[in-house]
Amino acid sequence: MYNLLVHLHSVNRWIILGLLMLALFKAFTGWFGKQEFTESDRKTVLFGLISIHIQFLLGLWLYFISPLVSFEEGSIKNEIYRFYTVEHFTIMIVAVILITVGFSLSKRAKESLAKFKRIAIFYTIGLLIILASIPWPFRIPGAGWY
Repeated sequence: MYNLLVHLHSVNRWIILGLLMLALFKAFTGWFGKQEFTESDRKTVLFGLISIHIQFLLGLWLYFISPLVSFEEGSIKNEIYRFYTVEHFTIMIVAVILITVGFSLSKRAKESLAKFKRIAIFYTIGLLIILASIPWPFRIPGAGWY
């Protein structure tokens, strides 16, 4: 079960990165090109939001069954345990919240320009936070690309 969840979490990472990049491309071109916010734009942004929420649920499930998460005394001194137990978990929650807030604010906006601007700002910050907190192989020993 654990291995299946880890693989789903890893595969979904690439889906999220692709969807967020597409949403950001559409948001910035719509914002600076002064375009109308279309149903296609809304769906792209929504699919990014849904995928990140699925990722959050997978990550939450992993958080409670992973051998890389430890609440034992002194485990915070270990770089791997600290990363997965505190850093990755906390920072990713912040990213999910920012992207969710950006989607909600864009939904409430009346004008297309405001919709694109809010998505561009919040999704960009969320994406940067996600990129900084992914366990890349060059950052975390034993982490993989997949």
